[in-house]
Amino acid sequence: MKQETQNKDIRIRSHVYDSMVKSPNRAMLRATGMDDEAFKQPIVGVISTWAENTPCNIHLHDLGQLAKKGVVTAGGWPVQFGTITVADGIAMGTPGMRFSLPSRDVIADSVETAVSGHNCDAFVAIGGCDKNMPGCMIAIANTQIPSIFVYGGTIAPGKLDGKDIDLVSVFEGIGKWNHNDITAEELRQIECNACPGPGGCGGMYTANTMASAIEAMGMSLPGSSSHPAITEEKLKDVEAAGEAVLKLLELGIYPKDIMTRKAFENAITVVMALGGSTNAILHLMAMAHAANVDLTLDDFNAFQERVPHLADLKPSGKYVFQDLYEVGGVSAVMKYLYENGFIHGDCLTVTGKTIAENLAEVPSLKAGQKVIMPLENPKRADGPLIVLHGNLAPKGAVAKVSGVKVRRHVGPAKVFNNEEAAIEAVLADEIVDGDVVVVRYVGPKGGPGMPEMLSLSSMIVGKGQGETVALITDGRFSGGTYGLVVGHIAPEAQDGGPIAFLKTGDIVTVDQDTKELTMQVSDEELAKRQKETNIPPLHSRGVLGKYAHIVSSADKGAITDFWHKDESEQ
Repeated sequence: MKQETQNKDIRIRSHVYDSMVKSPNRAMLRATGMDDEAFKQPIVGVISTWAENTPCNIHLHDLGQLAKKGVVTAGGWPVQFGTITVADGIAMGTPGMRFSLPSRDVIADSVETAVSGHNCDAFVAIGGCDKNMPGCMIAIANTQIPSIFVYGGTIAPGKLDGKDIDLVSVFEGIGKWNHNDITAEELRQIECNACPGPGGCGGMYTANTMASAIEAMGMSLPGSSSHPAITEEKLKDVEAAGEAVLKLLELGIYPKDIMTRKAFENAITVVMALGGSTNAILHLMAMAHAANVDLTLDDFNAFQERVPHLADLKPSGKYVFQDLYEVGGVSAVMKYLYENGFIHGDCLTVTGKTIAENLAEVPSLKAGQKVIMPLENPKRADGPLIVLHGNLAPKGAVAKVSGVKVRRHVGPAKVFNNEEAAIEAVLADEIVDGDVVVVRYVGPKGGPGMPEMLSLSSMIVGKGQGETVALITDGRFSGGTYGLVVGHIAPEAQDGGPIAFLKTGDIVTVDQDTKELTMQVSDEELAKRQKETNIPPLHSRGVLGKYAHIVSSADKGAITDFWHKDESEQ
């Protein structure tokens, strides 16, 4: 393709540097290595979310170099930029966790700023952790230049006593240790063996969920979401993406051509079938908003009722994401779903081909494999991600019920205004079977930043109360969370939602069949409590202060841009 690119000017932005009056601009670019020949080539950004403080991202700078190699091969001029990341597993349970969700929007804004400020014609984005992926995808939708996303790959499973373990094993180990089921030394052995090297957390957690969703949407090369971090296939993914993005530029294929309503439906279908993270709902709505696709919280229930849960993957199943790779990966699952009428095959992808054309070249799931259950005998007959409503969540809430045997839980609330207080209560054995633990003022505005509750939820599961204690919050849960948990309650407490008026002892009902989240408190009593409740002021300093003042509610995807539909083409 290099010769074709050199013979045809396919630049869409960088031609602004061509005129005589742009001599100063070119003078600076010459100092970076560009010459007369290079100025004729498309400038292609390579966005790496590389960071040295997390295994999810530690290898991404080297992958960026391979993407640059692919760009050069295809006749482009690559420029690598960096952006930030916040590792949820490291921030979890600390004040730093409040910065996790805001980092999604910081990433989106910084990527858009870098590629737009330097008039890039196209870009490849490489991400390895939970917020990297939706952040890059929001930027792709907002910049609207030919783009491809590449996932840095899943981590290999840790090994201990002949069994696979991962990061969630450590979180749950704390509960087991507190419950005197394991010793401190046994917990240390889990800690030391859970994360053996680079890559995103190894179960069907948020990173692997979003990588799968983006491939299903057609914005990643086929197979790339499944390839583990330390494989030859992953190296090939990145270099191939550098070449493929030039092909998109040549063909005039833009993100809006790929990120359609049908593409989002394919992503939701794959997330449901694989038993993905609750965070996918939040992120897909934010990505859809940026792509000018109408997607609402209630849309997810339609897919939940139609798409069965097939994957026996952690946290509620037996296998890790690398096991899925070994039996065919996400592409093979997509092929299975497509052949059975669950996937739109006519959607365009970053290969320049349709989903159906891509899947025609994909091998089927390996015979005899046990990671993906058959449609005739699914893990669950419907999807595991449910949107609930009721007088506790008038605008909705989200539950992940994979592996949860309890269909209905009714019990007294024990209310906490922060996660730390709830954790103290769990560790002190103050939470008993039948309770509904409530953590509020931790939503997008109230956190601020909507922190995840993996530490708390894992302790409850580790203490053996995963089926007997419910946990509800206006905050979020990690993709590694499972049990009787409900998050994303909207309106949040900070916005004066009903959860702000809940009191310890009030009876709360969580019902996955009726999709109900209610409290046994009359409207009259709620009105009285509303008058008596003082909502704390919004955070007002720094990044979190900005975020608290502009972020939307969770039922809108916790978005931070508010353009109207009639502005979308401007």
